[in-house]
Amino acid sequence: MIHEVLLWGLYAASVYMLLSVGLNMIFGVMKIVNFAHGELMILGAYITFSIATSLSLNPYLAIPISALFTAILGVAVERLCFRPILGTGKLNEILVGLALTYVFQNFAITAWGPNLRSLGSPYAALSILIGPVSLPFDYLMGIGITAAALLALFAFLRTESGLSFRGTSQDSEAAMLMGVRIGRVFALSFLIGSALAAVAGSLWAISGQMFNPFTGAHLGVRAFVVVILGGLGSIPGAMIASLILGLVETSVAFAFGGVWREAAAFLALTAVLILRPMGVFGGGPRYA
Repeated sequence: MIHEVLLWGLYAASVYMLLSVGLNMIFGVMKIVNFAHGELMILGAYITFSIATSLSLNPYLAIPISALFTAILGVAVERLCFRPILGTGKLNEILVGLALTYVFQNFAITAWGPNLRSLGSPYAALSILIGPVSLPFDYLMGIGITAAALLALFAFLRTESGLSFRGTSQDSEAAMLMGVRIGRVFALSFLIGSALAAVAGSLWAISGQMFNPFTGAHLGVRAFVVVILGGLGSIPGAMIASLILGLVETSVAFAFGGVWREAAAFLALTAVLILRPMGVFGGGPRYA
């Protein structure tokens, strides 16, 4: 049972990584917190669900389509909702994010209904034997997809466009004076962050987890826990904090029951805030 608990912890950590890295990227570039980020994740799950069920398609093949649609929606959210209020005060940004949360939740209820859904995978019964350990294929696929997505992200951050991300995160005015089109960087941060959220939601659905229009709020809270644990703006911090949170949650659920799972996350958050208020990698935006 121990290896199954650890593997599920790694899988949960993979979902948290994709969700929190995108959220942290948006914060690092625009210095705003998108409270509707969890809802974008669940919309990605619903799009994958709809494509896979209506077309009888392998759900893994629907992930790129879901990521594309959610990325376009993310850009629209940045352009139409956050760009006009940028710099007008944190309260306005918080209220817009909360308003978007209700908009996306009600849209999902209208489109798919309020009931719990489950997608599942055609490989649910398939396991790979590595020595004495049997590893579910879907868990390995989810961890592999997460690794590939994050490697692609770090490769992008080392390109010329990636350098503009770093410059904008450090000083947007100086970056603009140096010729960086920060409006394009803002839109691109939402595009990438929303796409990663859609991949996270799709993997969550494919793993057999139940979800409804309100699931994004619960997972979004976990993403904020990860971001605070790892340090605001730190992508490496978000990755390490996701790994810690996923393993802690599953270990506590295995030892004491699932009812303590969320409590463990917030106890870990409380401990970190007491011992290191800026988070594990706090102290400023970091992209490498």
